[in-house]
Amino acid sequence: MTRIHRDESALYYACGYSCDNAIYLDLGAEKYFITDGRYTVDAKEHVQGAEVLITHDLPKEAAKRIRKSGVKKITYDPKEWDVYTFERLNNKTKITWKPKLLLSQKQRIIKRPDEIEQLDTAARLGAEAFDAFGVLVEVGLNEHALHQAAVAVMQGDEGRTLSFDPIVALGANAAKPHAHPTTAKLHKGDLLLIDAGLKHERYCSDRTRTVRVGKTVSMGYKQRFKKRKLQRAYDTILKAHDRAIAKARNGMRASKVDALARDVIEKAGFGKYFVHSTGHGVGLDIHELPVISSRSRTRIEEGMVFTIEPGIYIPGEFGIRIEDTVVMEAGRARMLGL
Repeated sequence: MTRIHRDESALYYACGYSCDNAIYLDLGAEKYFITDGRYTVDAKEHVQGAEVLITHDLPKEAAKRIRKSGVKKITYDPKEWDVYTFERLNNKTKITWKPKLLLSQKQRIIKRPDEIEQLDTAARLGAEAFDAFGVLVEVGLNEHALHQAAVAVMQGDEGRTLSFDPIVALGANAAKPHAHPTTAKLHKGDLLLIDAGLKHERYCSDRTRTVRVGKTVSMGYKQRFKKRKLQRAYDTILKAHDRAIAKARNGMRASKVDALARDVIEKAGFGKYFVHSTGHGVGLDIHELPVISSRSRTRIEEGMVFTIEPGIYIPGEFGIRIEDTVVMEAGRARMLGL
């Protein structure tokens, strides 16, 4: 299949290198990595299986190579392109452009053994960072300070890249699934939610814990809250999380995996407070295929990597989410990072 890519993760997957201004062009017999002079040395050193072309006008060079090849049709992902750049490319060629949404992600949905190894390491490093964050949590700190602490421990001394900006929320603010930090201060007995991840060799980790702050903070699953409603909601989420991981199987629809978690929450009376899907794929991007939702028709297969992250969010009261990343191995889900 002839194809063209612009997205950095797609570029990296195709040839082992990416930068913020490049086009990868696969014309079958000929493959090109087209970029500008800033990346000459780096690209020639790291690009695999493609000829590196240096130019100040990437669309013009790509169009030139397309015309020369005689190719009549190229597949592309519209989400990778801005209108201006694609129109310049289109106007310089007389071929059929075949749109295919999530083109690269569909190719990446089954992870290779080396990718699973990188993801496993990222998850383990992420778990270690969570424990380090727990040590830094102190009563009296506000959400901004806690957020900064989360960033620092995820980056570590090595200056690791984060998978995304961490979410750190207390009490009622945790009822917003993607909460932003505030000046609210932490008190003993408060609920604290942290959702964070880091990258290892470009592969992402993703993890969420909801904990009770006492004299010390444990990032383990066992948590005890004073309010009965809060404890019941937490126990429900943990049960939903455990059930989905324990019962996920190859051949299952992703919607069935979602239902394994969602049914537990609905039966406990919290169904309307579970406002997002049960999970998403993880890889070079923090959100990839497969989507683990009630609408997904994807069949779960060996080598797929995705999160299980059920949640309950009651506005004005609290939010709870427990998230881990799993890989399908030998027909079942194995948690990464252990």
